[in-house]
Amino acid sequence: MGVDLGDICIKHTLSLETLNNKIIAIDAYNILYQFLASIRQEDGTPLMDLKGNPTAHLSGLFYRTSRLLENGIKPAFVFDGTAHRLKEKTQIERREIKEKAVQKWKEAIELESKEARKYAQGTSRLTSSMVAQSKDLLEAMGVPTIQAPSDGEAQASMMVHQGLAYATGSQDYDALLFGSDRLIRNISITGRRKIPRQDKYIIVEPEEITLKETLDSVNLTREQLIFIGLMLGTDFNEGVKGIGPKKAIKIITQIKTLSELVAYLKEKHAYEFEVDPQEVLDLFMKPAYTEPQKMQWKPPNKERIQDILVSQHDFSQERVERTVDELEKVMKEKGAQSRLEQWF
Repeated sequence: MGVDLGDICIKHTLSLETLNNKIIAIDAYNILYQFLASIRQEDGTPLMDLKGNPTAHLSGLFYRTSRLLENGIKPAFVFDGTAHRLKEKTQIERREIKEKAVQKWKEAIELESKEARKYAQGTSRLTSSMVAQSKDLLEAMGVPTIQAPSDGEAQASMMVHQGLAYATGSQDYDALLFGSDRLIRNISITGRRKIPRQDKYIIVEPEEITLKETLDSVNLTREQLIFIGLMLGTDFNEGVKGIGPKKAIKIITQIKTLSELVAYLKEKHAYEFEVDPQEVLDLFMKPAYTEPQKMQWKPPNKERIQDILVSQHDFSQERVERTVDELEKVMKEKGAQSRLEQWF
């Protein structure tokens, strides 16, 4: 879910082609949940193989990651580690929301309601076996995976901050709080997309947000941006009712330190943090991070990909072969062009 900084951030649309030869550290859980929510049948039924196993995560990873590779992008998928204890309450709330969504989806199915797909999207669950399958497929595609010690988005953000990647790939804005110098949104959902419950379509384009430009536009420091996140609500704490982005910015102009913010919210809004705000601030300012091993992008292993997708999960052999063949062709062409440019 993350903190909602959309109204504050300065966004620039760009094409996938402009990210050629750029390393994008992708928040794996974030993108996998996107696939599980969006790749469904009209009534919300999950995409499954003939044995009833969910396959939306594999379908999204294979076809959309192939598109990134074909555009010369170097994706590196960062997977979550052990969740911080402060996230426990958020995780419990999310499980409760999913359970309610499951009930509403079942009721909508019985009533043959058009709302069925909407409720179904909120029922998505990512299991440990699905994570293992995802890593296996990415390895077969020649794409590196990184295991984060805790939050995957934090690890990806630090990789960008350390100069190991060009940008963090995620739909959430938390990457900016974690210090990512650059965030790319919509990297996996570009193209023509249907508006839910409407017979209309829109073109979704990647968005690039730079931390410095956003901070400069509202004359804030990164620490002050985290203060705003604390007021709006993060994965570690609830927000203050009645405070949105604009009001939060106005409040920040009146205070300088975290202790002043705590006192201000208590006096003006009768609000007290349910967790230690200093601990949350530290989580964003100094996130858990592990130096990743050297990342390498290798040619796809066609036989292994076919075994995972076709033999194990009943994907169309013709479509999988066609996608891999096209990917191999493009990668060879780009590799030859790269060697030619280095020569000159």
